[in-house]
Parts: sequence; structure tokens; C-alpha cells
Amino acid sequence: MDEAGVLLRLLRAYSPSGHEAPAVRTFVRIARGLGLSAIVDAAGNGVARAGRGRPRVVFLGHIDTVPGRRPVVRRNGRVYGRGAVDAKGPLAAALIAAGRWKGTGSVEVIAAVGEETDSRGARHLLRRRDVDAVIAGEPSRWDGITVGYKGDVRWTATFRGHRTHFSSPRPTVEDVALGWVQAVRGLPALSPGPSPFRSASLKVIGWSSAGDDTTRATVTLDARLPPGQRARAFLESLPKEPGRPGLSVEVRLDPIEVDRSNAVVRALEAGVRAQGGRPTLWRKSGTSDLNLVAPAWKVGGAAYGPGDPHRDHTAHEWVSERELSRSARVLGHAFDALTRELSTPRRSAAGGG
Repeated sequence: MDEAGVLLRLLRAYSPSGHEAPAVRTFVRIARGLGLSAIVDAAGNGVARAGRGRPRVVFLGHIDTVPGRRPVVRRNGRVYGRGAVDAKGPLAAALIAAGRWKGTGSVEVIAAVGEETDSRGARHLLRRRDVDAVIAGEPSRWDGITVGYKGDVRWTATFRGHRTHFSSPRPTVEDVALGWVQAVRGLPALSPGPSPFRSASLKVIGWSSAGDDTTRATVTLDARLPPGQRARAFLESLPKEPGRPGLSVEVRLDPIEVDRSNAVVRALEAGVRAQGGRPTLWRKSGTSDLNLVAPAWKVGGAAYGPGDPHRDHTAHEWVSERELSRSARVLGHAFDALTRELSTPRRSAAGGG
């Protein structure tokens, strides 16, 4: 089975976050068909493995997608469908690469659940201490490597008060909520930085108000934090006035920027060059499971996978068959290089993150 064939099977198993089980079962069947051992873990992640023991290189992809069915089509050298870019294309390339790999130690390909929502699949893995290097499966184009992601803080603020007549000088609860949002926008942490990646951003992503004699207004905000800022510190800096809102935090994820000289980046760069490409390093304003696992596992890492990241989450999500094949070869080269390097006494070379 080629990369496109693997991807088509994964795409036909529609898997929006929270409904990944059928796609995970498909992933396990595909992995076993490629000669890999494969299971479903306690969190519902699909876990496929080639080889045994250490060093262990983990390719942490995710099998969930944003909602919205799209036709699954193979046409004119392209594969279309929800998740073709984010992130079943990277999973397909990694499965093919792992199926061909014959090195020392082991390579693990994980189809994590919940990455698009609460990262519950990756969080289940955080206590592992048997990982020596990690590649997150995210689109970067076949010749691109992602070395940085912003952090994410998402929270809801709830304001309560008594209804007032619109002619009253007293502010409405909605006025108070809007004033608080403006106070948040004035935080020093949200001051512009030297570049978009080095700058925080804030968006209002939800709003509602209701009530009779006692009214309630709720506003949901999302802040993206650059390296150097911590999610916890940002939350602690939120103003208490006006309104002294009740806060409910839904996402709290620190930013990450890995050392571009770490072993994973070097191995992927070598893989791209081996395919005649010129590696490009990306820093993205989004987030990924790399933000969680690389610091927890204390290993070197980066994100990699086929597909144009500008197409993910869109109605026109597709990846070319040629790019899928190239990415599988890049990953195969990287798996070989990493397991060779990590099996030597210089294992600390994987560090940095």
C-alpha cells in the first residue's frame, strides 16, 4: 500500500474530535498491515511500533479533525478530504516510513485523539519516560520543519449585576464586561513585539447576556502567547476590575521554541536535503501537542509533515501524492539518523527544547 492509499483509508474514517474511535481502529488495521505492532491505549490513542527498546523515536500525530465532512477524492495527483493536511497526511507518511524502517531501537507512530480540543490524547502520554526524541505530526510542507509554536490561553469571564434602565447613569452589566475586555487589552503582556511570532494577540471568540432582574454577561477570550511568556503568569495578570468577574479557564498551554540545532531538527533537515530540497524553518502562531510533550519528556523535538498549513481547517483541504511520498522518505531518513545518533554515547545531543 502506498502513502496515498493509506491516507485515503484514514480520511474515509471521519473523525471529528470526540468521535475518533472508528478512525483509530482503521489506523491500527493499517499499521498491522504494514508489519507494525499496534494497539489502542487507555486514552483511545492508536499506537503503532516498529522495532523494540531504546532509543525510542516517537512520531506524535493526531487523528482527530475539526468538524465538517468533505468528499474524499483521489484526483490528478492529489488526495482531498477533511484531515488530508491536518493531520492525517502526516500520519500516513509516518506509517509508511515506520513500516520500511529497519534500524536499532524503536520507532513509534501515535495517532492521538483530541488535539483540536483539549489534547486529551497527548496529556495521557505526559508521564512517559521512555521517549528519546519526538516529531509532532503537523503540516509544514515536505521541505519545512516547525521549530516554534505560540502558547494558548482561553477563558470565559462571567459578570453579574442588577438590570438598570437604559437611561440610568449606572453602567449595564454588558458595559462592565466591555470595560473589562478593554482593561485586558491594555495589559503589558499584550504590547506589540518585534515580529508577529514575538507578539501576543487577543480575540473575543464568544459573547452572551441574559437575565431578568439579575443579569449575566459572559465573554470568552483567546490569547496567543509568544515564547518568553507563560500561560499561568498571564492568567495571574488579568484585571479584577471592573466587575470582578468569575473566570473559567478552558485552555492553558505554554509556548515552545526548540533549539534549531537539536538532533530532531538536524535529522529532518538532512532528510529534506537527501530528497533534493532546501529546508525551511517555520515558527507558527498556532499550537500543537509538541507544546505539551517536548518539555514534559525533556527531549529534543520539532514538528513535520506534508501539506500546506494554509489549507488546514478549510473547505479545500488536499495534499499532493508526490509530497506525501517525499515526506515519507524524509521521515525514513530522519528515523534512521535519529536512532543511529541516539544509540551512541552522545545521547544528550537530542536535548534542547
